[in-house]
Order: sequence, then C-alpha cells, then structure tokens
Amino acid sequence: MIDFDPGTAAPTKGTGQRNGGDLVVETLEALGAKTVFGIPGQHALGLFDAMGRGNLQFVSSRVENNSAFAADGYSRATGEVGVLFLSTGPGALTSLAGLQEAYATGVPMVVVASQIPLEGLGARRKGMLHQLDDQKASAANVTKSQRLIQHASGIPSAIQDAWTEAISSPQGPVWIEIPQNVLLDPIMVPPVEDALAEAADNPPRVELVREAVKWLQAAERPAIIAGGGTRRGRAEKSLLSIAEKLRAPVICTPGGNGAFPWNHELSLQSWIEDRHMTDLLEDADVLVVIGSSLGEVTSNYFTFEPRGRIIQIDAEPRVLESNRPGLGIRADAGQALAALDEALEAGRARPGWHGTSPEDLVQESLAKVRARLESQDLAKELKFMADIREAVPADMQTFWDMTISAYWGWSCWDAREGQFHSAQGAGGLGYGFPAAIGGAVGLETVGKPGRVLAVSGDGSSMYSISELATAKQHNVPVTWLIVDDGGYGILREYMVGAFGKATATELARPDFVKLAEAFGVPATKVAPEDVGEALKAGFAADGPNVVVVETLLKMFAPTHLPD
Repeated sequence: MIDFDPGTAAPTKGTGQRNGGDLVVETLEALGAKTVFGIPGQHALGLFDAMGRGNLQFVSSRVENNSAFAADGYSRATGEVGVLFLSTGPGALTSLAGLQEAYATGVPMVVVASQIPLEGLGARRKGMLHQLDDQKASAANVTKSQRLIQHASGIPSAIQDAWTEAISSPQGPVWIEIPQNVLLDPIMVPPVEDALAEAADNPPRVELVREAVKWLQAAERPAIIAGGGTRRGRAEKSLLSIAEKLRAPVICTPGGNGAFPWNHELSLQSWIEDRHMTDLLEDADVLVVIGSSLGEVTSNYFTFEPRGRIIQIDAEPRVLESNRPGLGIRADAGQALAALDEALEAGRARPGWHGTSPEDLVQESLAKVRARLESQDLAKELKFMADIREAVPADMQTFWDMTISAYWGWSCWDAREGQFHSAQGAGGLGYGFPAAIGGAVGLETVGKPGRVLAVSGDGSSMYSISELATAKQHNVPVTWLIVDDGGYGILREYMVGAFGKATATELARPDFVKLAEAFGVPATKVAPEDVGEALKAGFAADGPNVVVVETLLKMFAPTHLPD
C-alpha cells in the first residue's frame, strides 16, 4: 500500500487562517483532485500551508521536471487530470521539459506556479529572489494557455476554467501562476463549496463526415493509422467497428499503441517504422489517419509517399494537413469516429488488395516483418523483449523512457489489457521512472491499486535517479528495469551508422544496485536471459524495487541491411 503519512508527505497544519492558498486547495478538491505533485518553495508556501488544512495527498519529487512527469503518468494511468504545484523561477523553469512531453502528447494537467509578490511584477521592483521578466511566457511553448491571477477572489473561477481547458480536446496542460502575497494574505472569500468543469464539445462538421463516408464507401483498399488521439478520445470501440465494416488494415503509432487489438485479423500491430508497412499504407486508396500528424516516426522518417486520398482526424487544427494534404476533420477522435461509424454501412463487397484479401495481406505483411527481423541477427533483442512481455501481467501498465528497449516497444509491445506509455511526444529523457511513480500513485488513488513497470537505459535513468527517494518515501509499487549498455545507446548507434564512430556517447555510471540499496530500495543485477524471472520476483514484492541488466541491444533496421 502506498504511504501517504501526513508527517512526511504533507506539511503540518498552519494557523487556521484562510488565505488564497485555501481557495486553490478547496477548488481543486471540489473539481475532484485527490493528489498533487511538486516541490515546496519560498513563494509557494501558502499553497502548502493550505494543503495541510485540506485533504489532498501530496507527492514530493526531488526535481521539478520529475514532478511534471509524475503528474503526467498519474493522468495517463487514470484518465484523471494531473495537478502540479511549482515554486517561482528555477522551480517553474525546471519543470518545462516534463510539461513539453505532456503538451506534445495531449495529457490534461493543471499547473499552479507561485510568483513573486505583486509589487515585484514587471519593472516595478527588480532583484527579487527567483524573479523572471515574464515567468508565464516561459511556459507558452509547453502549455495550452497561461494565466496570472492577481486577486484571491479570482482563484476559484480561474482554476475551474483551467481544468475545463485541460480536459477539452485537444487536451493538455494549463498554466496558472499566483503571486506570493495573493496566496498568503487573509481573504474574505467564503470556502469553495462546488466547482464544475465539463469538457467543451468538439464534434466533427456534418458535411465533412458525409464526404468522408462517401470516400470510404467507395474505397477498394482502405487502411487506418491510429495515433495517440485515438486513445485520448477513447475511440477504441468505434475504431474496431469501422475497421471491421471496411475490412481495413489498422496500424498503431507509438502513441496509439493499444488502440486496436494486437492479434485481430486486421491488425498490422505497431510496426510503423518497417518499410513493408510503409509500402502497404502507400498503396491504400483511402487512408484514415486518426490523432496523428503523420510526423517523423509515423511517416517512417518522412519517406512515406501515399498515392491515395487521406482523411485526417485531429482535435488540434494546427495538425491537419501539416505534413500531407487531405480531408481534414477537426474534432475529438471519439466523437468523429462515432459519427463515422454510425454513418458507414457494413458488408459492402470489396475487391481486396490486388486480388488479396485484407486479412491475408495483413498476415503476409507481418510475416515479411518477422522474416526481416530474423535476417538481421537480432535473436538476443527479440528474446529480451519477449521475456519482458511474458513476465509482465496482461493488465499491468508500463512506462518507457527514451531508450533502445522503448524503441523496440514502440513496434513490438502488445499492451494487452494494460496500457503502454512512453515519452514519444517530445522525446525527452528521464520520463519512465517518475511517470511510473505517478501512475502507481494514481491507480491507488482511484481505487485500482496495482504495480507498474518502468523501463530506462543507464543514461536516461540518471535523469530521475533521485526519485528512488520518492518511491521509497511513499512505498510506491514500481519495478524499475534499467538496461545498462554503458552510454547513450541509441545515439551511439546513430553516430556509428552516420559517421563510422561515436563521440561523447560513453558514460561513467554508478553501481545501480548499490545506489538503489543506499536509498533503501531492493535491487538485483541479472544476465539478459534471466530478466523475465527477475521481473516476476520484483512484481511479487512490496514497494519499489530495481532490476539491472547489463547488455548492449541493437535496433532493427526498417529495410534490409546492405551486404
């Protein structure tokens, strides 16, 4: 069980005087928040004093960037809004890389940052501790919107509006900042009794649905790319129904992994970086792209040259036609696919893909991918990933850092009844472990307690190694797999491939087992062939634990390697 002992997890109770901080806590609780992530700071103390009078659980990370990752993981694991408290200046700025991931992936979060006192804002008084010229401008690239609250009476409405914006598609983090004196000064505003935040409606336009249906009913070789927006829009049931009506092969992007049943007869799984799959998608006469920009990874690094027409569905209007022309439908994926599903007729006979049924084409394509992998001396990598998959319970959620194992996971991981989470949105290092902590805390909070798995490399693990203290303090049920190859493995591989040698990719690193044990976290080092049994033992334990594997994994090549 996760430990939220208020003696260590939350500040002691204050004087009992209500202030602006109380309005923040009361509004969040009224909106349904139960857990907050962050780190205390001088200008934010009013928030933490108020939290001692409320019922919010507080999880204090050791680095603000990891707090942002944890709030992100909490939201992804539960479907709830992640809440983050930040201190002014360095604390706020340190969170930005984590917020970039949430923003790029569409994770709903409410971020409450403190600010210097009102009299110091702008040019009125310089030289205050943590002062920035315009703090909220720093967050403009990584949040949906930014608000400065200058009066305590505006706090409840501003937080309610921010929550509404965060959950409205396209979802994402919303930034609020409150000056120190607004948090601390006594208030006349009565306690917040209720707050309501409902996602704004984002349906597809009727004429666009009608045109898309016309294209799809006439299509002979329809295919579907399911991106992360499919999962965020909870569109999985509609996707399955549409695919079966059209007999359309479906491939999932890394963000969409799990949106379509892995072993369905129409599933191309997630091998989107393999040229065999690119060839198939290029041959579709109508390609439906859901919740994806057809960006770098999804387009197989911009080698994708579709010959048919594209229907692109996305809640973010800036995504539509950003990389390929097509029929752009700005809408929430769940609402758009439900409308398409209702309008589509089932059972129309189609000639198939040049005489081959879609189901046979899917099996032939997957067989080609397997044959390509088997021709590339990847037996160790294939077994390593298979052993992890076999060890992980079918319903366990997994969180993957930017490491070679995760790049394999993007393509080969069958999420089953669990969920696959990775930092594919922005691609920053350090995501896996703190996000897993947030995910495990979230599952406990919503009444679905369970262990989660985090996967990192030795390089990425050092970004979040301090969070072993957080996991130990709260007794979080996270098993952390660290795959140690002595450096930034994927960068090493890229550089050798491009220049014939790698520079500045090798890393000195600690004894991860001894380091984990120094935090009071059990750890073990095993050979690659024993990773499955080590993970099973970790999953059966209580609290956090670490499994270290020293091995050098290679990436698969999406095309045949030259002789």
